[in-house]
Amino acid sequence: MGPVNTSILYFRQATGLAAISRGEILYLYRSLLRTARQFCDYNIREYTKRRTIDAFRQNQNLTDSLAISAAYSDGKTQLDVAKRQAVVYSLYAPTIKSVMEAKSI
Repeated sequence: MGPVNTSILYFRQATGLAAISRGEILYLYRSLLRTARQFCDYNIREYTKRRTIDAFRQNQNLTDSLAISAAYSDGKTQLDVAKRQAVVYSLYAPTIKSVMEAKSI
């Protein structure tokens, strides 16, 4: 085994980075999709859902623990932003439904 990079080891200890479990990642994924459903506007709702799915597919093959932690942290940040935006959008919800949401006759 080669020499241990002490700066990475120190960084992990100082920041408290621990291995992120599969369950935590799936919980974040479901939370983002759940938050996307809270948007009143069809276009925003579908964009948020599509962006969530695309981001998780893009990061599904990450193997480096630092990259996984960074992606997870970014996802948590995006979840917080989406939750705040869902509240703001609900205050100014459109009165007319999108054509995509209208029931067909």
